Amino acid sequence: MNDHFFYLNFTSSLIKDSMLKPQLFSSLKGYDKKHFFSDITAGLIVGIVALPLAIAFAIASGVAPEKGLITAIIGGFIISTLGGSKVQIGGPTGAFVVIVYSIVQNYGMNGLLISTVMAGVILVIMGLAKFGSIIKFIPHPVVVGFTSGIALIIFSSQVKDFLGLQITNVPADFIDKWTQFAAFINTINPYAFFIAAGSLLIIIFWQKLSHKIPGSIVALIVSTLAVNIFNLPVETIGSQFGEISSTLPSLNSFDISLSTIKNLIQPATTIAILAAIESLLSAVVADGMIGGKHRSNMELVAQGAANIITPLFGGMPATGAIARTATNIKNGARTPVAGITHAFVLLLIMIFFGQWAKLIPMATLSAILVVVAYNMSEWRTFRSLLKSPKSDVAVLLTTFGLTVIFDLTIAIEIGMVLAVFLFMRRMAMVTNVGVITRELTDDEEVIVDPMAIDKKDVPERVEVFEINGPFFFGAVEKFKEATEVIENPPWVRIIRMRNVPAIDSTGLHVLEEVLHDSRKEGTEVVFSGVHAQPLMAFENSGLLKKIGEKNIHSNIDEALTRAKEILNEKNII
Repeated sequence: MNDHFFYLNFTSSLIKDSMLKPQLFSSLKGYDKKHFFSDITAGLIVGIVALPLAIAFAIASGVAPEKGLITAIIGGFIISTLGGSKVQIGGPTGAFVVIVYSIVQNYGMNGLLISTVMAGVILVIMGLAKFGSIIKFIPHPVVVGFTSGIALIIFSSQVKDFLGLQITNVPADFIDKWTQFAAFINTINPYAFFIAAGSLLIIIFWQKLSHKIPGSIVALIVSTLAVNIFNLPVETIGSQFGEISSTLPSLNSFDISLSTIKNLIQPATTIAILAAIESLLSAVVADGMIGGKHRSNMELVAQGAANIITPLFGGMPATGAIARTATNIKNGARTPVAGITHAFVLLLIMIFFGQWAKLIPMATLSAILVVVAYNMSEWRTFRSLLKSPKSDVAVLLTTFGLTVIFDLTIAIEIGMVLAVFLFMRRMAMVTNVGVITRELTDDEEVIVDPMAIDKKDVPERVEVFEINGPFFFGAVEKFKEATEVIENPPWVRIIRMRNVPAIDSTGLHVLEEVLHDSRKEGTEVVFSGVHAQPLMAFENSGLLKKIGEKNIHSNIDEALTRAKEILNEKNII
C-alpha cells in the first residue's frame, strides 16, 4: 500500500529550470559518431527547409531578402550554441513579420536594427532575472489571439503577389489593404496566379510523397525553372530587389540617440515579448517530442544574445521556430550540433548559390507564406476556444481584433492587461496543488474533513491529485509540475476537483495534455467532484467526450470504486 505524502516543491523546480548553462555543453557528454551523423543529417535537411522561409519572411517584413539569410545564419548559430534547448532552431519567423514591417515603415532600417538590439538586451535581462518560468503563465487565449491575428495579416500581405495584382503601394492598414485589392482585382496576372497556385499544390501534396525533401524547395525549383525557361512575365526577387549578396556583410554602425531609444522602447519590448513566447513555446513542443527538459532562462539569454549580435551585421529579429525545430527533431536531431550545422549549411548556400536566388518568382514565395499563415492560424484551436468560458472568449476576440485592425503592440499590451484582470477576478483563494495518497495523518490538522483521502482505502498504484482553488493560467503550471513528481506512473490517476469552482481554457488545455500523456503511459484518468462550471467547460470544449462520462464522478468514493474497476479490468487486483 502507498503511504507516502508528496508535496509540490515549487521552489526546487524553479531552481532546476533556472540553470544558466547552455545545453551544448551538457549534450556533448557521451557524444558519439552515431549522434554526430544524425545531427549532421538533420542540420542539412533543416538548413534546406529554412532557405525559402528566411527569404520569404524578410521580403514580407519589408526588408531585403539577404537580411533573412543573415538572421538565420548568425542568429541560428548563436541560439543553438548558447541556447537552453537541445534541438531549437533559431531564425526569422512569421511572428515578427507584422511588427518588423511596421518598424521599417515608421523608423526605417536604422530603427529596426536599434529596436532589435534593444529587444536583445531586454531578453538577456529577462533571462538573468529568471523570468523564463513566468512567461509560461501567459494565458492561452492571448497567445492564440495574436498568433491567429498575425497569420491573417501575413495572408493578407501575400494577396498582391499571389494574384499578381498591379498595385504600386499596398496600404499597411488591414481594411484599406482589402479595399485596394477589391479595386484592383481586374489587374490579375494569370501567369503569376498559375505559378502561385501550382506552387501551393506542390507544397500541399509533396509531403504525401516525401518528408525528407520539403515541398517548399521542390515548388521553388520547379517554379523558378518554369518562369525562366518559358520567360513568363512575372515578378521575381531580382526584378524587385536586384542582386542578392553572396557574402556576409561587415559590421554595421547605426545612428542612435536618446530620443530614438524613447521612440523605439515600445516596439522593442514587443519584439522581446514575442521572441520570449515563441522560443519558449517552441522549446516546450520540442521537449514533448524528445522527452527532454529545456532551460528556459538560458534560452532567453541565448535569444537575447542573438538579437544583440545579428543586427550588427544587418539582420532582423530572431527567435525559436517551431516548424523548423519539429523538422529538426523528426530527422534525428538530439543535440545543438544539428542547429549549428543548419547555420553552416545556409552560409554555404548563400555563398555558392545566393546569386541564383534573384530568379525566384515572388508568386512562389507568396504561396510558401500562405502555407505558413495557414499553419500559424491555429484555426481549430481558435474554434475550440470559442466554446470556452465567456471571459476567455472575450480575451481571445479582443486580442485577435486588436492585432488585425489596429496594432500588434497594442494587442499584446491590452491582452496582457485583460489577462491580469481575469486572474484577479478569479483569484478567490490561494491556489495550491497537493499530491495525496492514502493514510495521511496530520496531528496538527485543525479542520476535520470526513472526506479526507487519508480516511479512504486507496489501492496500490492509484494516485490522487487534489487541486484547490480556481484552475486557470496562474495555477496550471503548478499542476503540471506536480504530475512530474511521480517517477513510476500509476495505473489510475484520480484528479480531485471538489475545491475547483472555475476553470479557463488554459486549464482545459493542460488537463487535455495530462489526459493524453497519462494514457500514453498506460494510466487511466478519473475525475472526482467536478463542479458545474468546470463540467460545462469540459462539455463545451469536447474534453468530456475524451475523458468518458464513466470516468467523471461526483465524489471520491465513486471515483475510488471506478479505480478498482479499472484495476480489475487490467487483472491487477
